[in-house]
Amino acid sequence: MNFNNDEYMPRLIDKNLDDYLKVFGALSVEGPKWCGKTWTSSKHAKSAVYLDDDETKERALLDLELILNEEQPELIDEWHLVPKIWDKVRRKCDEDSKKGKYILTCSTELNDERKKEVFHSGAGRIGKIKMYTMSLYESGDSTGDASLTAMLEDKQKNVNVKIPSLKELANLIVRGGWPSNIKVDADKVGLIPKSYIESILDKDMNDDKKRDKNKMRMLLKSLARNESTVVSNETLIKDIDNYENESELIESRITLRDYLDVLDRLHIIENQEAYSENYRSKERIGKSPKRHLTDPSLVCASLNMNADKLLKDLKTFGFLFESLVERDLRIYIEYLGGHLYHFRDNVTGLEVDSILEFSNGDYAAVEIKLGYNAIETAKKDLLKFYDNMIIKPKFMCIITGNFTSVVKDKETGIYIVPITALKP
Repeated sequence: MNFNNDEYMPRLIDKNLDDYLKVFGALSVEGPKWCGKTWTSSKHAKSAVYLDDDETKERALLDLELILNEEQPELIDEWHLVPKIWDKVRRKCDEDSKKGKYILTCSTELNDERKKEVFHSGAGRIGKIKMYTMSLYESGDSTGDASLTAMLEDKQKNVNVKIPSLKELANLIVRGGWPSNIKVDADKVGLIPKSYIESILDKDMNDDKKRDKNKMRMLLKSLARNESTVVSNETLIKDIDNYENESELIESRITLRDYLDVLDRLHIIENQEAYSENYRSKERIGKSPKRHLTDPSLVCASLNMNADKLLKDLKTFGFLFESLVERDLRIYIEYLGGHLYHFRDNVTGLEVDSILEFSNGDYAAVEIKLGYNAIETAKKDLLKFYDNMIIKPKFMCIITGNFTSVVKDKETGIYIVPITALKP
């Protein structure tokens, strides 16, 4: 498989790959299909084998040594198709102290049955990195005039920026961060996400057993309708009940868990866990994760939404803008070695859209508002949150869609940042 390196758009994860290859004998890069794992990994490899090629897979099944003998670092693409490769690579890492021997990629995690074919975790030998679709900074749609690192260090400067129109923001949501979709004409950007959904329904969901296509389609629609919300499995079933024929319902909780597990193993679901540290009333804090599909374009594809429809449905637009921002925040904070959370007080209803926990233990509170008219409300919520925290956030920020500058509010110290100006 040959890639056109002239068309390669550098990814934030490139630096992480270089770092990991200097520390571990092998590296596992995991993430959804089409997010760029193979292309990016190939930039760091000197040779490659592709196990989705039938002949290569047959050679691997016959004797793993037949494929693990190329120039290193050697890329083993879609290793999960021959799970025994994992233990073999781990043993080869034990043969000497050489670093960066192998790069393993996979778009589907092993199910419980196939996990039995792997006997060692790979801890200490095989490092793991999660990869996502492209952020706006990686795709060139963010100027990078505002930096999470600069805000953390109190070095962020005020600067005027050019803001996109609502139509342009809607197009970014519908397009998503798929590398092959970045340069596609705006009127055609919905085709690739729709094709992705059909690929899940036609093939990917049946990796270990046959599942009902209609039920999975209903589940994806329900998840899409509840994007960027805290929604329980019971609510998903009720949501499906309200929209579909009784004969097609996912009636069993066991069945629902199975279908959600498939989407999780395909890296289609990204749960944003709840933050509970340092709050004065811990017993009131919500523990449920906020649900996301891995890219907002998949929400649009599941609901048959395009940019024009989003402009006519500002409530949905707002949820999907939040999804877009939190996709980017996840990429940025994990690049920095941190983690993304959300916060909710179940008694007062106080919510903070995103909590960014940095690798040094500092954290930031972030509210996400599509329009400028909601900024004052966001400030009040952030200040209430601040007052209730024992250890205060290092900084607070409002990320919006149509603000004309990156600025630190003089009265509150809260940063206001357009998403199209943000970088790590």
